[in-house]
Amino acid sequence: MPVTAVLSKKFYEKFGEDVTNELVNWFNAVDATYRADLRELNELNFARFDAKLEQRLAQSDAKWEARWHQLDARLAELKS
Repeated sequence: MPVTAVLSKKFYEKFGEDVTNELVNWFNAVDATYRADLRELNELNFARFDAKLEQRLAQSDAKWEARWHQLDARLAELKS
């Protein structure tokens, strides 16, 4: 959310409207930069998380598949 341009009367009197508006614009630019940086970091972290989750799910699927094959083999052994 942008910095509110309405500052105290004393601030405007002390520094003038031009300086005050420039300061507000600077704060808004810094805020936008930080938000963009944060958004980028969040996207990178989510991509890492998503890749790790996919890896772990694939490992889990492989383990379950191996267990089912072991169970099938054991059942076939018991039947014969």
